[in-house]
Amino acid sequence: MATDELSSKLSRRLQIEDGTEVPVAIEEADQGHENGAAEEKAATANADSELGAKLMRRGELNEGVGEHHQPSMKVFNPYTEFKEFSRKQIKDMEKMFKEYDVGKDGYIDLMELKLMMEKLGAPQTHLGLKNMIKEVDEDLDNKLSFREFLLIFRKASAGELAEDSGLSVLARLSEIDVSTEGVKGAKTFFEAKVAAVTASSQFEAEIRQEQEEKKKQAEEKKQRQAAFKNLQSAFK
Repeated sequence: MATDELSSKLSRRLQIEDGTEVPVAIEEADQGHENGAAEEKAATANADSELGAKLMRRGELNEGVGEHHQPSMKVFNPYTEFKEFSRKQIKDMEKMFKEYDVGKDGYIDLMELKLMMEKLGAPQTHLGLKNMIKEVDEDLDNKLSFREFLLIFRKASAGELAEDSGLSVLARLSEIDVSTEGVKGAKTFFEAKVAAVTASSQFEAEIRQEQEEKKKQAEEKKQRQAAFKNLQSAFK
């Protein structure tokens, strides 16, 4: 097939040179064929280049070079991110957050915040509630996550809230004292350094206390079960 096509092309070329055939259509066809081939070759080259770039990018990510375009899902740990607060304080804040998270979706929305402020005895206007959320709403979803709820108390302990602001009132009426705890609330640089040094040991002590409390509860449960079995056997 290739030999016949080549022979046909040579024959036509000779006829053109002898003047027995018009060359326009043939040259245009050849030119169109050449252009089409060039375009196809360019498209293939572009596709190969794009695929090569993607493969190279994938290899870099697999090797830990460069960063993903989309942010990775980071697990929020309040005890490591909010080291200025004790475990007890954070647990108290979590308990309060869950109490007012009526929808149990992990957020406090505008209506739930309205209910919270009313129960605290400091009702706010609709605009006031929106401003309260806006002040700590880092992801701009118009509701408070637990992390953003903790930010309220961080700002309160650092003195970053206006006295007459809704968030300041919330922190003040919450019965969670964060005025002098930890590094952020320390009044002097020296107190801050002392708090930073003792933070880890305090953290470990609180964990041990929680473990001992759980152990005590388990032992009491075991004793109650044994007493119940003895009582059952007495009636047999």
